[in-house]
Amino acid sequence: MQDHTVAEVMTWDVVQARPDTPAQELARLLDVHRISGLPVVDGDDKVMGVVSRTDLPAPPGGRGGSPAAPRPVPRRPAGTAAARGATAGEVMTTPAVTVHPEHRVVDAARIMQRRHVDRLPVVDEEDRLIGITTRRDLLRVFLRTDEQIRAEVADEVLGRALGVPPGDVLVSVRDGVVTLRGTLPHEDDVPAAIGLTWRVDGVVGVVSRLVARAGGDGPPHTGVLWRTRD
Repeated sequence: MQDHTVAEVMTWDVVQARPDTPAQELARLLDVHRISGLPVVDGDDKVMGVVSRTDLPAPPGGRGGSPAAPRPVPRRPAGTAAARGATAGEVMTTPAVTVHPEHRVVDAARIMQRRHVDRLPVVDEEDRLIGITTRRDLLRVFLRTDEQIRAEVADEVLGRALGVPPGDVLVSVRDGVVTLRGTLPHEDDVPAAIGLTWRVDGVVGVVSRLVARAGGDGPPHTGVLWRTRD
């Protein structure tokens, strides 16, 4: 299994802004560099927040923002107002979700999935900006279809590693989130199946609907299990 780190895929030359960067200049930077967002840093290069195209106020006579459908984003602190903001400090989303270069790529992908973000500023041990990684960067490492993930979980994890008979556990995958549904021989097999499934490249979440056949009087292990190191 691959074990790439964020340092291997991140962009080191980062387009960035300061808190006093005007909204008009932010829009120009996004257009010129053909990016959908950028980090905002202070005088010590510490990340204060992130500005996306949808954060920018509409230009006069225009619609502004992005035509993409709205999606959940981290809340801004009380007192900020993107519609009225004139600078990066007023329109940015804060605090920024960041990662370190030694993070595994798969863990960074899970953070993006859980926090509903498309880019992660990369910071050093003093939280200074050193790079940025996007969802596209991470997908280059393990561009796998849901069917490829499903086959590996069913064949390698359940079949080869745990010896589960075919048909005892149904495996389904959607957008990298694996759902395990069925019965395992022993109670210890449940956490083993979940843990091994997490290790499969491309998995960003595991939903367990598993129950143990022997000694399984308690409820099944259910729920979405996000195990990230953020």
